[in-house]
Amino acid sequence: MDITLIVPTYRRPRDLARCLGAIARQTQRPDQLLLVVRDTDHETRDFLAAPTVADVSWQVVTVTEPGMIAAMNAGLDQATGAVVAFTDDDAAPHPDWLERIAKTYAQDPQIGGVGGRDYVYVGDRLLEGAELVVGQVQWFGRVVGNHHLGSGGPRDVDVLKGVNMSYRRAALGERHFDGRLLGSGAQPHNELAMCLRLRRAGWRLIYDPQIAVDHFPAHRPEGDERVQFNELTYGNAVHNETLALLDGLPPWRQMIFLLWALAIGTSSAFGLVQWLRFLPRDAPLATQKLRLAWQSRWQGWQTHLNSPAQP
Repeated sequence: MDITLIVPTYRRPRDLARCLGAIARQTQRPDQLLLVVRDTDHETRDFLAAPTVADVSWQVVTVTEPGMIAAMNAGLDQATGAVVAFTDDDAAPHPDWLERIAKTYAQDPQIGGVGGRDYVYVGDRLLEGAELVVGQVQWFGRVVGNHHLGSGGPRDVDVLKGVNMSYRRAALGERHFDGRLLGSGAQPHNELAMCLRLRRAGWRLIYDPQIAVDHFPAHRPEGDERVQFNELTYGNAVHNETLALLDGLPPWRQMIFLLWALAIGTSSAFGLVQWLRFLPRDAPLATQKLRLAWQSRWQGWQTHLNSPAQP
């Protein structure tokens, strides 16, 4: 089956060079490679015009709006493959990445999405570990990631990770990534929103740790920092997670999720229990996070009620 590979990129020519080199070494090359580039990103355009770029053919898709969602949707609009795969410009897919993806889809026509492990490097250090529970939404709404630590064999999951995900075009249909999600750059949890829509439509999502990419998380421009606490980034992430889960869960689970989120929460989206847990160590910041989390949960609920999701 034909595979379109979409790589959104923004002002990271060195990372993109590594990514393109890895794509050129694929045992099954993409039938269509789309590099989605912002209209104002002259650094990337100059890099792609240089004669030393990796020996792989691509098509540049220009996007005028900022943000990951606009870039991925612009790529989707130009994609022609029966499978649409995504990776980030700061990733390097393993040589058999696309070949393994194609073979997985061939196993069952009800498989709507396929992804795998991203081996995360912080500088030269690999984040090591082995987890069997990956990409699950627990019955009360807690999202378990662990995509970067997955071990074992292929398994059905509820959510894939954006740096290493693909979708069957027949499953996507006319669906696009959710433009209601907040964020100037990364728009966190965009993959959660898409995956839960496909799961509700009856499609299977497969995670296989052998379908792997190396991931070198790069600086996120425009306020989307991963490490240093940022009020706007924190609030956007909680809003987006709340919206994705409310859209993706049946009504009885929505209520349970909201009660759990407000009363308990997680270390990345505080509820009362998490606030009490971190209060002795960092009282001002813990209180700030609880306030932001509750406020953003409310905003996510309002978005869910007032702006219906796509089916």
